[in-house]
Amino acid sequence: MYEPRDLHDLMAMMPAFATPDAIDFRATNTVDVANLRDGLGRMIRDGASVITTTGSWGECHTLLWDEFAALTHETLDVANKRVPVFIGCTSVNTREVYQKMTFVREAGAEGVLIGVPYYDMATVDNLVRFYHDMAEAFPDLSIMIYHNPPNHKVHIPVSAFERLIQSRNIIGMKDSHRTPLEFMRLMDIVRGKISVFCYQAQVYPYMDFGAVGCWSVDAWMGPWPVLRLLKASRDHDVELAKEVMAELTERGVGEGRSGAVDNARKPGFAHAGYCNPGPNRPPFVEISEPSMAKAIRRAEYWKGLCAKYRPQVEELAAI
Repeated sequence: MYEPRDLHDLMAMMPAFATPDAIDFRATNTVDVANLRDGLGRMIRDGASVITTTGSWGECHTLLWDEFAALTHETLDVANKRVPVFIGCTSVNTREVYQKMTFVREAGAEGVLIGVPYYDMATVDNLVRFYHDMAEAFPDLSIMIYHNPPNHKVHIPVSAFERLIQSRNIIGMKDSHRTPLEFMRLMDIVRGKISVFCYQAQVYPYMDFGAVGCWSVDAWMGPWPVLRLLKASRDHDVELAKEVMAELTERGVGEGRSGAVDNARKPGFAHAGYCNPGPNRPPFVEISEPSMAKAIRRAEYWKGLCAKYRPQVEELAAI
């Protein structure tokens, strides 16, 4: 099992690498194992500190059971305990979350990423019960809360964490939807008990408030801009942190909140050349020409940031 202190810096939220035929709604076995192994291995070597799978970018909502199983086994094999890995087990109902968690525990996982079942909006009492039930059923698994209000239809209030910290194996959270004041109040409750990863565009000032690092999807176009931002924040170099954040978020480069550029994110990331996540799975296969053009421009811009910051990151790592 992992502990809160094991979680820090860059949490790379992995895509569900897809084979070329994954665009076909009749296709099965669409996990591209070769691209997964290549991309994940590279991400760990290049500096990711935590890996999470099968969130929204990781297509928890489009994978068949056999595909989820294949992705789980391959991810754990490639990571080989070099960094903490949290297998995403979010579903529309608690029973399927339980089935997924049972499977990943048997596969050798030590951590899971789980969001509140999301078909209907959960009350605060029901979401707290959901996390307590899963934590009690799997005391040997470390749980990371997947807080995604737009997709899961509920904003977990700060007050709920007074109860959530009672489950000692809830040790992390992927967060992004809090004001600075709310985040500071959250840290008053969870500090040392739940390690919180903010969104990459919140690194400054949220790491000063207590975030242990950030989650990123953009890192799969190359992690070096995000790694440089995290190092600047760790060093309390406020001006550099603000400068890098401006580069990540201005000119339309930020990850956004709702699927990014009309389902064009995956082909855009493939254009960046760091890894090949493959095509979208149905029903997200139609991409408009303007959205594709925007995704390509975004990828080209990110490649420029990687060229700028990779030498700095590698030089600092060698010191």
